[in-house]
Amino acid sequence: MNQDQAPIYEALEEFRRKRIVPFDVPGHKRGRGNPDLAKLFGKQCVEIDVNSMKPLDNLCHPISVIKKAEELAAEAFHAAHAFLMVGGTTSSVQTMVLTACKKGDKIILPRNVHRSVINALVVNGATPIYVNPDMDRRLGIALGMKISQVEKAIEANPDAVAILVNNPTYYGICSNLKKIVELAHAHNMLVLVDEAHGTHFYFGENMPITAMAAGADMSSISMHKSGGSLTQSSFLLIGESVSAGYVRQVINLTQTTSASYLLLASLDISRRNLAIRGKEAFAEVQRIADYARTEINKIGGYYAYGKELINNDSIYDFDTTKLTVFTLDIGLAGIEVYDLLRDEYDIQVELGDIGNILAYISIGDRMREVERLVSALYDIQRRYRRERTGLFDHEYINPSVVMTPQEAFYAAKEEMIPIRETNGRICTEFVMCYPPGIPILAPGERITQEIIDYILYAKEKGCSMTGPEDEKIERLNVIREQTIY
Repeated sequence: MNQDQAPIYEALEEFRRKRIVPFDVPGHKRGRGNPDLAKLFGKQCVEIDVNSMKPLDNLCHPISVIKKAEELAAEAFHAAHAFLMVGGTTSSVQTMVLTACKKGDKIILPRNVHRSVINALVVNGATPIYVNPDMDRRLGIALGMKISQVEKAIEANPDAVAILVNNPTYYGICSNLKKIVELAHAHNMLVLVDEAHGTHFYFGENMPITAMAAGADMSSISMHKSGGSLTQSSFLLIGESVSAGYVRQVINLTQTTSASYLLLASLDISRRNLAIRGKEAFAEVQRIADYARTEINKIGGYYAYGKELINNDSIYDFDTTKLTVFTLDIGLAGIEVYDLLRDEYDIQVELGDIGNILAYISIGDRMREVERLVSALYDIQRRYRRERTGLFDHEYINPSVVMTPQEAFYAAKEEMIPIRETNGRICTEFVMCYPPGIPILAPGERITQEIIDYILYAKEKGCSMTGPEDEKIERLNVIREQTIY
């Protein structure tokens, strides 16, 4: 196919030229009904914020320009089929889980998954079989899935229907995806890959293996992260073994019937951009990230990590575009460096956690902004460095799972218990720092003193906490004692 094409974008341009009179939704009528909207986003933008119609196709059942855009995306990503998703990669991940399993089915997955995975289990009632990942004790981050761990989980749960893999993790850690696929398929299990942070793997050179190349059955691609599309736009890729028609039905259970053409067009244009220029663009991204890593490591006290972490097992490969910097050796938590960069230097990085910051480098970055980041980190080290004493040193705590997420979420509750009094109780809700959105607690897990201490420490350091009904994260909902079984 001709990857120079962008059928949705081209159809919108044709629609604009025809100056069609709108007696349909949206009600702002090309911006005329809401001048402030037009002023903020621009006339060109609001004029193509339109509803589904025959010339523009329909995302719920595409037959023309959206269908052609899907075919182009499938070819670009080497998939059997690609779906344009407008509910973020959250909707892509949840579609994978809802497609692969149902109530009572088992699904093998690492516990350090994004909350969207466990949300899907709350909805469909499947049972998670967690593979607790190894930890890098110095960096305090969870690693990938070891082959021995996957083998053990399969042996103990031969009736599991699927395995889900994070590849790469937020921190750039990759598992031995090809071997996991081989193991899963040998036991008639599907392989689902949360590839949210791996769009560039499909277009760059010398990158970790992609889910489709490894033979995975489904993959979620967060195109808006490293691929350059608008926020909330995503691709869902599937292999030959999965029914595209059934996946479409699952998507239509939860995804909007009023898809934004701004998001759809951004996916179309961004796919075209990467198909044509991605190789060169991501080579430059790697060059910038490698330069930044080298310069930051010269400062002293910081550790910007890379391929030297690879151990051919729990860290089978590493995404060198991820500029993750360990900060504890300068006596500051990652979230403290994150806040200093934003408040004192007007630099916004992707995340700050207990021990690290992540500066997301992608196709829109230039060397001069990276120089500014390096200079700011040098200045922070010079001005704010202190003794490391009293700092937590890990991001992930292995949970004790007592009930399935669905059972716990809908169980009878004791509501709003002070968090300091919940030790030993079973949580019915999520608690997490966002980003990265990996739950500290999920429904059905036993609360421990270690977890309570971690939550209080993260709050004290200024991490953005989400999940519980109590917006101040001072109280939690727990299972009524008599309902535990």
